[in-house]
Amino acid sequence: MSQQYKITKKLPERFHIAVSVNILLKKEGKYLLIRRANTGWADGYYTIPAGHLDGGEALTAAAVREAKEEVGVYIDPKDFKLVHVMHRSNRNDDQERLDFYFSTEQWVGEPYLAEPEKSDDLIWSTASELPEHTLENVRRTLNAYETQLLSELNW
Repeated sequence: MSQQYKITKKLPERFHIAVSVNILLKKEGKYLLIRRANTGWADGYYTIPAGHLDGGEALTAAAVREAKEEVGVYIDPKDFKLVHVMHRSNRNDDQERLDFYFSTEQWVGEPYLAEPEKSDDLIWSTASELPEHTLENVRRTLNAYETQLLSELNW
């Protein structure tokens, strides 16, 4: 049962951070990667299915939504395992980000490019054989998450 607290005065304005969910779909030792296209941000780079938390939704609900939107698969929230958290600074726009990485080897459906206007390739790759043009946060996570729960980038 959650507790409700009465707010008796206006709280000061707080720092805001962008929160994202990132999905590591793993099959036979390989991870699903998609290549960004036509978005105006990191086009031509491989990444994993991911997206921002919309607000008013749980992290796992956002991860379910993003997996369906980007690669057309359904993942039961109970099949997600939180494997990594990254706190990073984006020097291009001065916005800090907090990324939650969820891993799963179970989903319903065959992955495909469900948003062809935002991505143009889908591949499976091991962490050690990632394409040259893979986003740095994805590269670092895939090479660290099994031994490190938290990482920081661009500080």
